[in-house]
Amino acid sequence: MAIKTYRPVTPSRRNMTSADFSGLSKVLPCKALLKPLKKHAGRNSYGRITVRHRGGGNRSKYRIIDFKRNKFDSNAKVLSLEYDPNRSAYIALVEYSDKTKKYILAPLGLEVGQDVISGENADIKIGNALKLKDIPVGTFVHNVEMYPGKGGQIARSAGNMAQLMAKEDNMALLRLPSGELRNVPELCMATVGQVGNLDHENIKIGKAGRKRHMGWRPTVRGSVMNPCDHPHGGGEGKSPIGRATPVTPWGKPTLGYKTRKNHKISDKFIVKRRNGK
Repeated sequence: MAIKTYRPVTPSRRNMTSADFSGLSKVLPCKALLKPLKKHAGRNSYGRITVRHRGGGNRSKYRIIDFKRNKFDSNAKVLSLEYDPNRSAYIALVEYSDKTKKYILAPLGLEVGQDVISGENADIKIGNALKLKDIPVGTFVHNVEMYPGKGGQIARSAGNMAQLMAKEDNMALLRLPSGELRNVPELCMATVGQVGNLDHENIKIGKAGRKRHMGWRPTVRGSVMNPCDHPHGGGEGKSPIGRATPVTPWGKPTLGYKTRKNHKISDKFIVKRRNGK
């Protein structure tokens, strides 16, 4: 799908782009696979804001996605390709031979009318889901499980994919989109192919209002605040932050500071980190 540009009739239109949605089906979403999505505006169960700059936005419903792909050895026909407001990837509505309908992530190259299937006897074809032990080394996959039966967690956003590098001792070695090499149990499910909507990363928002429609409220830089409001604030004119590294409003290091816990139990599965160490 291509990127749509606009005539610069206003300053914001000059730099705005969007997807043209030409490859999507002109249908309404399947009502049986929708559920209400309550907005929390960045607040936790106590009502306190734990994530700043959230709130408002267009009302949308959640599409129930089948990340597990555990309906084995049953052909499913692709009925439509649809937009999902809750993720960067497009989704595909599939109907199984027993008339059950489910949404799956739409891989690149999937077309309406095509058949997909899950199971150990499935062909290595775009959209088919198999256990990693049944997938040849070198294949590109997406929607990969980290634990058997839990549902896909790896490589689910637009344009992403992981590559199966090796299989040994009941573990499969994957090269993730970040460059990390990670072992995953061979019994985990994965879908063949690359997630679609590759042009998502090239879209320019263009104006602040469009960001508000997505549920994002304005962000103010700490350097323009007063010292009582932010550690970067204060000073005459445009001042440096006055610290060795940038910090959050609460004084914690940020911008490049690693937040992953030390000695996490899953560290033993990481063969090579994304920073090359």
